[in-house]
Amino acid sequence: MYSVIGVRHFTDPDYFMTIMPPKLPFARLLVFFTGGWEIVNGVLLLIHKTRKLAALSTTILLIAVFPANIYLVLSEVPQQALDITQAQAIQRIPFQFTLFFLAIWHARPDNKFVVSVCASIIFYPTIGYFLSLL
Repeated sequence: MYSVIGVRHFTDPDYFMTIMPPKLPFARLLVFFTGGWEIVNGVLLLIHKTRKLAALSTTILLIAVFPANIYLVLSEVPQQALDITQAQAIQRIPFQFTLFFLAIWHARPDNKFVVSVCASIIFYPTIGYFLSLL
């Protein structure tokens, strides 16, 4: 999923430009940078030896891009550009926390069974939601 979304940063950068807070300098460059970062993280998550590093990197990425999600919730400009309501923008926020939880889960090799079950339960709806945005 991360690699697919990362590629979309390059094939449809205007989509991501609409949710970039306007005060950020070099917004287009940041869109490409975060897209590349997502592609690399997605690939590294597939490799057992690099999964922990990728999960930590993904956690940092999710924190770095969170202001764009807040901007989407607070501003009508990106909402109108994406043709979504503020309520729909707000619905995205819990999924960001879900992605954060899943990244941390991947980073820890010694997860308790119940944590792994929770991660498994929330994984599919989260992936489904983000794939529905494509």
